Amino acid sequence: MARVVTITGFGLTRAEIVAVARGAARVRLGEEVAARIESARRVVAASLARGEAVYGLTTGLGANLGHRLAASEIADFQERILRGRAAALGPCYPAETVRAALLVRANGLARGGAGASAACLTGVIGLLNSGISPLVPSLGSIGAADLTPMAHLMLPLIGEGEVEMAGATMPAAEALRRAGLEKTVLAPKDGLALVNSNGLSVGHAVLLLEDAAELAELAALAAALSCEGYRANPSPFLAEVAAARPAPGQEEAAAALRRWLAGSALWQPGAARAVQDALSFRCIAPVHGAALAARDLAARAVEAELNAAADNPLVLLEAGRIVSTGNFHTAALALAFDTLALALVPVADLAAGRMMKLMQPEASGLPKFLTPVGGDRAGFAPVQKTIAALCAECRLRANPASLDFTAVANGVEDHAPQTPLVLRKAEELLAALRRLLAIELMLAAQAVDLRTPPPVLGPPLAAAQAAIRALVPRLDEDRSLGPEIERLATGSAAVVAAARQAVLGSGNG
Repeated sequence: MARVVTITGFGLTRAEIVAVARGAARVRLGEEVAARIESARRVVAASLARGEAVYGLTTGLGANLGHRLAASEIADFQERILRGRAAALGPCYPAETVRAALLVRANGLARGGAGASAACLTGVIGLLNSGISPLVPSLGSIGAADLTPMAHLMLPLIGEGEVEMAGATMPAAEALRRAGLEKTVLAPKDGLALVNSNGLSVGHAVLLLEDAAELAELAALAAALSCEGYRANPSPFLAEVAAARPAPGQEEAAAALRRWLAGSALWQPGAARAVQDALSFRCIAPVHGAALAARDLAARAVEAELNAAADNPLVLLEAGRIVSTGNFHTAALALAFDTLALALVPVADLAAGRMMKLMQPEASGLPKFLTPVGGDRAGFAPVQKTIAALCAECRLRANPASLDFTAVANGVEDHAPQTPLVLRKAEELLAALRRLLAIELMLAAQAVDLRTPPPVLGPPLAAAQAAIRALVPRLDEDRSLGPEIERLATGSAAVVAAARQAVLGSGNG
């Protein structure tokens, strides 16, 4: 039976978003939501009755703020908000990001601060549970509400735009018909409530955090296997060493390395090749720790958004008022993910340093370029260029984007954090880093195979070595390595899973 996620506007978790976005979880409303939505609608109705000037309810948007809507215009204006702002361009978001965004926005609507109608909220949940994924171009938001892509996300509610359903692309109206859903009739304020949100950025950020956590495990595992191939000194990973200078994340990173190296002969006196290794081996824990700390900062920024009333204008239920806000501005989210990107570059640099050392006989005591044949064989020498290119990709993606903005709406909207761009480059950095770490797994496994006498691996790294060899064979004669690196990058989660299972089996988990 598929998992069911209940949304109430409060308490939505990252794990639940992942379950809906990447799994088969369905969505339902908590019982208390209906009353809250009804209370919010009474506030909206009362404001309309008093003839108040309320942004997006009785006025135009952006630079059209000064235009007061006639009573006869208010209903049609809601659909025009969606149509007129569907101006995003470029490649579409993946379906998983779209599903995450729909769930984030549904939860925000359920909180009541948007003043959206029950029909509006039901329509969004209907898209999720029917497997309808709107086609949403990814270029057009500057991070002070994902207004233009959110318009594409919500157009299908009124039977417009295009969607994916059951693996096929089709007009939204056709998908609604197949799913047995009616078009949503938007009530006053619904149009703005649907689009004036950072649902796409927040949903995307949740999925990136999930990927970053997986890569943190992979980075530690690849580094530990390199230590085995290199016969590195593991003393920098001792708990008392990390505790002596408890820099952010360092103790957690050192513990991860000890977990992967559990049972290794490297811990025996005299097993290491040298008293002290190059910094790419010796400083793994502080560098990985800094990245873990940056990930935690990003997680806190995301957590603040998951159950937030980030609407403008905002319905204050207890006060019975609608007020203007700046809650849609995602400065903290953008800065946190820019920081995470910066923190991941040293992780990539250290991985590159370890790989270069493994290929240098004078440093590792292993055959040059890790080729057992020698002579004119290239071994892994050409891969050094790929390593350098991937490191450059990571550095490029780490350049901060949150410092750049252009004033829009005739200067009314004169600042923006560029959150979608920050997230996109972070995603691209993670993809480059995954490939880089796949190369490290490949080279470390080769080093282990070539080391004489063979290293005595503990259960976690023995399982990882076997999982790597199930995906790519040892390199003897030169062959095309690009496809094998891609296969190992795609299968890296299986390598981590094998090592993790060995940890659990040994009782050290």
